[in-house]
Amino acid sequence: MRARGDAVETAPGAPEVALDAAFWRNARLVMPDSQRKTSIHLRVDPDVLGWFREGGKGHLSRMNAVLKAYVDAQRRKRSA
Repeated sequence: MRARGDAVETAPGAPEVALDAAFWRNARLVMPDSQRKTSIHLRVDPDVLGWFREGGKGHLSRMNAVLKAYVDAQRRKRSA
């Protein structure tokens, strides 16, 4: 987002995280269990939503899986 000039908002004190080619090369998609989910309202860029929708039914589950993989990676990084 910074590269294309978009403002990037992060929580105060949040660590800088580089989502470079190495991150995506090592990323893996893990579909979540059918656990109970929390419903939220989330605003995303139109191109991001469009990309997930192009994958067909289940786009919200795939978005959740990407977010979960990111959280898991950050937890592993912190505990190392």
